Amino acid sequence: MVESFVREYAKLLAFEPDVIKSEIVPHEDFDEIIIYAKKADVGRIIGKDGAMVSAIKTVISGCRAKEDKNYKITLKAYE
Repeated sequence: MVESFVREYAKLLAFEPDVIKSEIVPHEDFDEIIIYAKKADVGRIIGKDGAMVSAIKTVISGCRAKEDKNYKITLKAYE
C-alpha cells in the first residue's frame, strides 16, 4: 500500500510518469522504497529544499503508526 502511494505520488510530479518504477527492499529494521525516475524528474520529486520528499515522509509516518513498520525512501536516477 505504501509503495504504491509513493509511486503514484511521484508519477503526479514527474514530467514522464510512464517511466517511474518502484520496488520495496525489506531490511531488518525497515522497508526501503526505491523510486526509479529520469534524472530531470528526481529533482522535481525531491522538490525545493527537499519539501516534496519531506511531505511524502510525513504521510508515510502516519502509515508507520498504523502498520508498525518503518520506511525509508530512496530516489535513483537513470538515463
